[in-house]
Amino acid sequence: MQMLHPFAGPIQRYFDEIADPDRYRPDHCPQCGAKHPLTGHGFYYRTLVDAAFDGVIRVRRYLCRSCKRTVSLLPEFVLPWLRFSISVIALFLVARLLKGLTLVAAVRAAGETVMPYQRGQFWIRRFQKQAPALSLALVPLETPGHPRDPVADFVSRTLRMLESIGWIVAHRFLFSQLRVHLLGWPACLIPTGRRTTLASECPAP
Repeated sequence: MQMLHPFAGPIQRYFDEIADPDRYRPDHCPQCGAKHPLTGHGFYYRTLVDAAFDGVIRVRRYLCRSCKRTVSLLPEFVLPWLRFSISVIALFLVARLLKGLTLVAAVRAAGETVMPYQRGQFWIRRFQKQAPALSLALVPLETPGHPRDPVADFVSRTLRMLESIGWIVAHRFLFSQLRVHLLGWPACLIPTGRRTTLASECPAP
């Protein structure tokens, strides 16, 4: 299971923070509910592409002594199972779907120089499918009295909500409280982010 590491700042500071296993050690197991601090269980590695970083980061893991399952602290600037950071994906989707820029221009607006056509289309398809559910889930985070465009489609409305609320803030709420993925969980994953027993192979992001 994945929990979010409450971090904002440069990648190097993230590297420094996760070196201390006690800094964000969970005081209970989110899976079985056992009321005891979890045990440090090393790291796993994943790739990350951000505006100023393209490489491998470590994600700290903990083990529950009661249920023997692990919990990983995913930094909140990334999405599960996706290589690019939330900020890059957000800039691309806003440029492409809200501002109507071409795919090439949207890639540049996201701070990238080269991106496979299929990856951009993959993000767009998943966001379009997820938009109606997101627009409802994000209502509690809206500023009271915030005006809405009554004729806006779900995609435009949801993007404006995310821009107003903040993508990281929205991700923190959706993932921590509702186990909702900003781009929707792939078909081969269950809502908790764990692989299903009888699932087909995930398509590459």
